[in-house]
Amino acid sequence: MSEEPTWINPLRDPRDLRLPRIAGPCSLVIFGVTGDLAQKKLLPAVYDLANRGLLPPSFGLTGFARRDWTQEHFIEFVKTAVKARCRTPFKESTWKNLAAGIRFVQGTFDDPEAFERLSATVQELDRDRGTRGNHAFYMSVPPRAFPIVAKQLAASGLSRSSEGAWRRVIIEKPFGHDLASAKELDRVVSEVFEPSSVFRIDHYLGKETVQNLLALRFANAMYEPVWNANYVDHVQITMAEDIGIGGRAGYYDGIGAARDIIQNHLLQLMALTAMEEPLSFTAKDLTAEKTKVLSAVRLPHDLAANTARGQYARGWQGSHEVVGYLEEKGIDPKSTTETYAAIRLDIDTRRWAGVPFYLRCGKRLGKRVTEIAVVFKRAPHLPFEQTAVRELGKNAIVIRVQPDEGVTMRFGAKVPGGSTMEVRDVNMDFSYGRSFTENSPEAYERLILDVLLGDPPLFPTTEEVNLSWEILDPIEDFWSTLGQPQPYRAGTWGPAEADEMLAREGRHWRMP
Repeated sequence: MSEEPTWINPLRDPRDLRLPRIAGPCSLVIFGVTGDLAQKKLLPAVYDLANRGLLPPSFGLTGFARRDWTQEHFIEFVKTAVKARCRTPFKESTWKNLAAGIRFVQGTFDDPEAFERLSATVQELDRDRGTRGNHAFYMSVPPRAFPIVAKQLAASGLSRSSEGAWRRVIIEKPFGHDLASAKELDRVVSEVFEPSSVFRIDHYLGKETVQNLLALRFANAMYEPVWNANYVDHVQITMAEDIGIGGRAGYYDGIGAARDIIQNHLLQLMALTAMEEPLSFTAKDLTAEKTKVLSAVRLPHDLAANTARGQYARGWQGSHEVVGYLEEKGIDPKSTTETYAAIRLDIDTRRWAGVPFYLRCGKRLGKRVTEIAVVFKRAPHLPFEQTAVRELGKNAIVIRVQPDEGVTMRFGAKVPGGSTMEVRDVNMDFSYGRSFTENSPEAYERLILDVLLGDPPLFPTTEEVNLSWEILDPIEDFWSTLGQPQPYRAGTWGPAEADEMLAREGRHWRMP
């Protein structure tokens, strides 16, 4: 008797893009669940994924914290955080199903008994919720706590999965504070988890516009031919914040803007901007091309002339007067930690030889914006009178990562009317909000779902992290020999030496 053929749901064909991928039976354990990141980003993201139907009905969510809470107290805490920050409408039916899988484990990271209780809770979810041994552990904790949590997971058996199941760990940045500490962290984590089970979160890589950069470059024939040193004058990558350090003094002082932003976010954006076309968008092929870019980065010989750092001073942010960094609560009045950093990098490849990449980031700047500006060379010949093009700048393609996600193209156009040919800059604008009816998901929604699916293209590898520290460490070493960073008034665009860095080569920072 012949076997009955296996029935296959045609709507689950991997080539069919109409249905999103849905995570299978699994749970998420969050360490540091009472912190700001969990309250503002992680818990709302989990709810939004459930509300969009992207989590299994039996999904489990476990919080681990030292607070002496009951499970009911924790469920109410999660509900409050979700209601305050969720992107999709709050539905009681979604919440009721999600709440049934919520658990809380009280304990400290150095308490083996707490991890035994966590192990028992995970087994309970397997039994009662059908999570089948599939569990992800999110370390939303200070970097110094990563090793102890990893070792406790190993000692309690939580890091080991049974046959046909998986265990994964999610590590928040920063990945160390220099190359040596990054390697040590990787050594500790790799003793507990397989490299394929370690997901390093850089939430910028989950943003819709960052991924649209790949579509812009490689799905269109009009950009790639001019995306090289023959046509590009320079590239500016900016992440500006209009807020101060808030309550992050304990973390930020001693870390600074470069380690906090440039080492991960901006170098990743640079790699995506500069990389060659990958064979596919799998993790292996994307990583290969990004790694080539980071390996080809060359630091300028004169770091004094090609880097700048600053520290915000008292000033006005909009209509509010704000204090300077040294006056913030918890900050040492003699601190030399920078709140603004700008560096020039070169990429020694045929595509980018001679094209400088300028990276800058800072707090208490003129406005909140993250963007990539590819600035082109001037046309080699302009058959116009000089007065006709005095208001014409350089062409540019600007990819806005946040807050108004989209792409702007700047080019010259004739001014209407008049008897002369007068040309000035105009903008052609694409905005996600105006072009698509669906709101872009939060970066953490996409990244958490990718972890649960085991899909790693948007996560930096160990080699990428190490290469980024190799780029930044010499700059940090140089800065450590200097004194106090140059002050800049809150609400402005950074210290004067950052402007001078570009002005020496006849360039200027773009005003977002």
